[in-house]
Amino acid sequence: MNQGSKYNPLYSYLRQQGAEEVILTFAQIEALIGGQLPSSARAQRAWWSNRKQGAVQAQAWMGAGYHVESIDLTQERVTFRKPKQIYRVRREGSIVLWNAELIKALRRHMGLTQAEFARELGVRQPTISEWETSVYAPKRSTSKLLTMVAEQAGFPYEVGGEEADKIED
Repeated sequence: MNQGSKYNPLYSYLRQQGAEEVILTFAQIEALIGGQLPSSARAQRAWWSNRKQGAVQAQAWMGAGYHVESIDLTQERVTFRKPKQIYRVRREGSIVLWNAELIKALRRHMGLTQAEFARELGVRQPTISEWETSVYAPKRSTSKLLTMVAEQAGFPYEVGGEEADKIED
């Protein structure tokens, strides 16, 4: 989220929340952003849509790991919820095959930057970056460590088919 964005304070607030669901009134959001929401936010549900492109307000809540679950224009209240995701993984024997998407999802699930995640695993930050951009995959020994860290962190995954992919509940 762009530091200069009007909605950066909303992003920062949501990032600090540990709850699966956060309910805010429009007035609370306006207090956070230090200004008025546009009139379209009070009149059009579409303003609250979870769009990945072209909506700086959506970048705030989605970047913080939330989606708008419901909007009550009459009560001027919005419910943000963390989407439930279960990741499918492939195994080779007892080893989980960690790919770029899974590694990034695990790091984000733990709420860590690449540098913090690297310290947690005892590797360099560029290594995390290279895993997350598919420059190379973790070695078998590191895959075992990633699996243990994932299980300890409550990362939701299950053994799936040929490709590891994300399922939205």
